[in-house]
Amino acid sequence: MIRTLTALALTLTTALPAAALETFTFANIDGGEISSADWAGHPVLVVNTASRCGFTPQYDGLQALYDDYKDQGLIVLAVPSDDFRQELSSAEEVKEFCDVNFGLTLPMTDITHVRGDAAHPFYKWVADTAGFTPGWNFNKVLIAPDGSIAATFGSLARPQSSAITDPIKAMLAGS
Repeated sequence: MIRTLTALALTLTTALPAAALETFTFANIDGGEISSADWAGHPVLVVNTASRCGFTPQYDGLQALYDDYKDQGLIVLAVPSDDFRQELSSAEEVKEFCDVNFGLTLPMTDITHVRGDAAHPFYKWVADTAGFTPGWNFNKVLIAPDGSIAATFGSLARPQSSAITDPIKAMLAGS
């Protein structure tokens, strides 16, 4: 059981193939679209989220991470998903929940599939490129400024852990 939790916690993949990020669009929870083309030259942490999950308090860490590094170029994208049956029933409810409980200002998509045949093309690309499919809510994909997948993390990896912040800091410093 502990090994399983450890694997879930830090599914960290390094030395991944350098397949450049394709252009993907997500429906923005505020309306309009979010395009991965706008991410060029920036590190991006993409996180599949859910409002009724034991990991939902990670929203605080995601917002803090975004606040700490957004002015240096970090993008943190929350991707609400009901693939694990723990998301509210509408984007409006998700947005209100995140506003009221976490004061989120980081970008968020509409409710999106992250696994299986209905998975968003971004998540299909991650699966094809890195062999990584979210195993639960709050899995994280770190995209490097060159558009490659720098690392993937399981649910237990806290947004402000050094496993996540160290590579982000290095990317922001240009190393």
